[in-house]
Amino acid sequence: MFVLHESQKLQILYESLEKNIPESLKVYGTIFNIRNKNPFNMEVLVDAWPDYQMVITRPRREEMEDDLDHYTNTYHIFTKAPDNLEEVLACPQVINWEQTFQIQGCQESVDQAIRKVAASKSVQVDYINTMLFTLETLVKCKTSSDDKMELVELFKMHKVDEDNKERNFPGIFLDASHAGLINEQWDFGKNERSLKYVERCLQNFPGFGVLDPEGQPISWIVMEQSCELRMGYTVPKYRGQGNMWQIGYRFGKYLYQKKVPFYLHVAGDKEKVQQTLRSFGFTLSACGWHQWKCTPKKYC
Repeated sequence: MFVLHESQKLQILYESLEKNIPESLKVYGTIFNIRNKNPFNMEVLVDAWPDYQMVITRPRREEMEDDLDHYTNTYHIFTKAPDNLEEVLACPQVINWEQTFQIQGCQESVDQAIRKVAASKSVQVDYINTMLFTLETLVKCKTSSDDKMELVELFKMHKVDEDNKERNFPGIFLDASHAGLINEQWDFGKNERSLKYVERCLQNFPGFGVLDPEGQPISWIVMEQSCELRMGYTVPKYRGQGNMWQIGYRFGKYLYQKKVPFYLHVAGDKEKVQQTLRSFGFTLSACGWHQWKCTPKKYC
């Protein structure tokens, strides 16, 4: 594996990965941000060029200074040849198995290779599998007139109806001052390292929320370094009132206008959220969303 630096090659790779969506979404979204100022200081590794079979995105080494910070120490993987992945993952120049990290991807087929290498290095693996939802028009952010018309019709269909308009709360773009509140309610967070990560996301990527009459956020969602929308939450007393509909309409329209791809994952037991996404036009991707948190035994 070697680092792909040249902007022209990254552009070619980005366009090529579109053909493999949704399986390639994690690396696809990360490369989008690498090509747009690279705020998380990430890099792209491929096994060959131009006939690559494997793509890995990761932070540059200087970013991964904290051996316990798996939020920063995150690798995204896409492969066309899962049978060859084990040898690549075992290479210390590709992945630092001496620290806690996580691997994210949209291919269950990489699971066996990750577990085999982890076992050989005495590393504990905590695996999470959730449901991946995509909205094709918005994931790929096409720019043809037909696609623009399709988007307009989509948003018209799902816009909050006029009868409820007066009850809609104002929307805001979030900033780092909201990190504490978001981290406190994030199922994957609630600790100091996740707080630092949420702050960094809000400093570099868009987040959107709605406010209650007192001006406090009551519902929100945040984009992260792979263009995934995460950390979604609504305060219990305000659920079922269309607040996430507002976010979906306003934030989705904003991202589309900016040509930013997006997608999200939902836990299998959150049936109401899944229903809402389906009614908005999102489809469930069979490949799923996968995360492997890897912790060396010395840190367990």
